[in-house]
Amino acid sequence: MLDHKTATLVPDERRPNFLPDLFGISRLIIAENMVYAFMEQLSRLDYGGGFWTFHELDGKPLFLAPSSKPRFRISWDGNGYQGEVSSEAAGIIATMFALSHLSFRFEDDRFSDGYLRLYEYAADHPEAGEIFQAID
Repeated sequence: MLDHKTATLVPDERRPNFLPDLFGISRLIIAENMVYAFMEQLSRLDYGGGFWTFHELDGKPLFLAPSSKPRFRISWDGNGYQGEVSSEAAGIIATMFALSHLSFRFEDDRFSDGYLRLYEYAADHPEAGEIFQAID
């Protein structure tokens, strides 16, 4: 079994490149807003905006995570999921929802590739069970 790699926080000086690298310049605003909108729907009780951290793996953008609280109550009417996860897991969930929707909406491999990379990372995450129940 391979060792699980841990995503690293994107340093401040590289933050300006993170979203364009993950979503592309042409769809940047739509994609970023979609992540935030999904987080608002997923965590109506706990999420109210705020600063997000950016995470990468092997130098490639991976996901965004809200930093306003250490944990978030998540619920999704689409599958009946209800649970509580870390801010990192909440960010993974919101980013996966956005990348999935974007991959169906636009013919751009960037979204499906980003989703698959994040899916593989999430599979070895300590909260993988919660993440996959939420996105199922």
